[in-house]
Amino acid sequence: MDHPAPADLSRLHVLVPLRGLAVGKTRLGLALDAEEREALILGMLVHALTTLREWPACRQVHVITDDADIADVSRRAAAHVIAEPIEGDLNAALRAGRDAAVAAGASAILFLPADLPLLSRPGLSAVFDAADAALAAGSGRPIVVIAPSDARSGTNALLLSPPSIIDPMFGEASLEAHIRAAAQADASLQLVVDPALGFDLDMPDDLERLDAARMLELLDLGSQTVAAAEKP
Repeated sequence: MDHPAPADLSRLHVLVPLRGLAVGKTRLGLALDAEEREALILGMLVHALTTLREWPACRQVHVITDDADIADVSRRAAAHVIAEPIEGDLNAALRAGRDAAVAAGASAILFLPADLPLLSRPGLSAVFDAADAALAAGSGRPIVVIAPSDARSGTNALLLSPPSIIDPMFGEASLEAHIRAAAQADASLQLVVDPALGFDLDMPDDLERLDAARMLELLDLGSQTVAAAEKP
């Protein structure tokens, strides 16, 4: 039986999947019009890419998308763009992105959604520190670190080393699925409960929970991004 490669956090790559602007966050349609949704999506993306660029543990950011505007914004923020596969669901796209990151030298992968309005370097560092602690305690055993969504059934961040120790299984009840897969892989598992990292914008109720000033900041950042992209 083949044994997995030892965990290695020295070349951590981050994968950020994002569907097209026209279809993104349609469940927020009752609370925001199309122009506001576009600004919000881009604002959160730029915020995430800026935060990741300033996070020392991150060696490379890959944005998985099939949207030309999102790809352009991502490249302007120094992220590498991976074309979303034509067929398959979110997890198929994440597997393709993981394979591309591994080919680019990644020894660890962090899957991170683009809809985290409160994403911060301290939250990201909490995930990395948990992985580092697991590495020290596990003598090189594979590592799985999960940051649950605040609903406690989903996954808002998933760090893996080696990158293929388990497959991403985002969707309904993904937290339980990832925990079960980590156990089956005999990986060292860490859960990181971080209020900011656990908060995602997915439903109209989530908008009501987001501070109004923060909402305006993201909308303004997104609008500035649109304006900059439209300049010749």
